[in-house]
Amino acid sequence: MLALILAGGEGSRLGLGEKPLVTIRGIPMVQYVVGAFEGAGCEVVIVLSKKTPYTQNWCRARGIEHYAACGAGFMEDIIEAVQALGEDEPLFTSVSDLPFLGKETVSCILDRYREEGREALSTWVPLNLTARHGCRPAYLEWIDGVEACPAGVNILTGAEITRPQDELQLLVPDPRLAFNINTREDLALAQKWLDEEFV
Repeated sequence: MLALILAGGEGSRLGLGEKPLVTIRGIPMVQYVVGAFEGAGCEVVIVLSKKTPYTQNWCRARGIEHYAACGAGFMEDIIEAVQALGEDEPLFTSVSDLPFLGKETVSCILDRYREEGREALSTWVPLNLTARHGCRPAYLEWIDGVEACPAGVNILTGAEITRPQDELQLLVPDPRLAFNINTREDLALAQKWLDEEFV
């Protein structure tokens, strides 16, 4: 399955340059995400914008397929990329700031999507997992009776990209998905969690 990794935002809240290239343990965050999807057998295309020229250079230097969107917004860039690439089949979309996303999680999400047979899937992390690590989500919703926040990994059907799709809201109790890096505080929490996990 194709995976579009969205890497076209300014990362202004983080304030450390282009967010996809901000490193954790010396590795750019986007590289972790690319590795997770490729490890799960997905074909990766990184969706950029004029706001992320260094990320574009990083892709070129590594031979990673990429597409430069207009940068009009998250969903607008997804729609533009899907249409430009001529993708009609189901595909992953993912933010580029999930450094602890693993190939096993990607594979499990894909398995559930195929089992359910719906047009789309969104992933959600229980709030208690994000709160446990000090993360503060910007948006919450009740999923299967559990307060949860979006994880940033979704599946959409390319042929129906311009309209709302019948969606499975999948609750994924994986603490690694709690780390969506938007601020320096988030980055510090992620580093602290790594230090505790691998001490």
